[in-house]
Amino acid sequence: MKQGFFNFCKKYKHAWVFSYLIIYAIWFFYLEIRDVPTFRLIHTTLDDFIPFDEWFIIPYFLWFIYVPVVVVYLMFKNKNEFYKICGFLFSGMTICLIIYTFWPNGQMLRLTEYPNDHFLTRLVISLQQLDTPLNVCPSIHVYNSVGTHIAVSRMELARKHPTLKSASFVLCTSICLSTMFLKQHSAFDVLCAFLLSILVYHIIYTEQYSTLKSKAKIFIKEKVLAKTSVFAKTSSD
Repeated sequence: MKQGFFNFCKKYKHAWVFSYLIIYAIWFFYLEIRDVPTFRLIHTTLDDFIPFDEWFIIPYFLWFIYVPVVVVYLMFKNKNEFYKICGFLFSGMTICLIIYTFWPNGQMLRLTEYPNDHFLTRLVISLQQLDTPLNVCPSIHVYNSVGTHIAVSRMELARKHPTLKSASFVLCTSICLSTMFLKQHSAFDVLCAFLLSILVYHIIYTEQYSTLKSKAKIFIKEKVLAKTSVFAKTSSD
C-alpha cells in the first residue's frame, strides 16, 4: 500500500500547484474580515432591471462541483492542459485579490426582504450570511466559470462528445447569470470578469504568445552568454 501511494505521488506530482490554494485562502479570508472604512460601491443601471430569482442558487452552487471536477479530471488525464487551466485560474484569482486589496469594492444589491419563504430562498439567505458583499469586482465566480468552460472546450473528450461542450456552455452561462439574479454581483463585476478572462486567455492559451515567450527566453539567454563571453575575454586579457 505504501509503495502504491509513493507511485501515485510520483505519477501525479504536478498536483503540487494546488499548494497555491493555501495562499489564496489565507489572503481571501483576510480581505473578508479586514476593516475597510470606505470602499467603491459597484452599481449599474442594468442591475436595477435584473429581478431576484432564488432558482439560480442551483447553478450558483453547481460551481463548487463544476470547477474542481474539471481541474481534477485534467490532473489525471492531461498534465499539459492541467497546468494551463491552473495557470489561467490562479493567475486571474491573484489579479482579483490584488484589485480587492488596493481597490476595496462592494455592492448593496441584496434584498432586505425576500418575496417568499421558499427553500431555495432560505439557501440564498444562508449563503449571503456567510459571504460578505465586499470583494466583488471582478467576480471570481464568473472568471473561474469561464476558465473552466475554456478547459472543457479544449478536451479531447469534448471533441468526441460535442454534447459535453454544449452542456458546459449552458452551465457556465447559468452560473454567470446566477451571480446577478441572486444579487451576489453587479453586471459590472461580470463584465470585468469577462475582460480579465480574455486578457489571461491570450497569455495562457494563445500559441503566438507561447512562441513569443520562447523567443524572448532565447534572446535573453544569447545576450547573457554574449556578455559573459566578453567579460571572460576581458578578464583573460
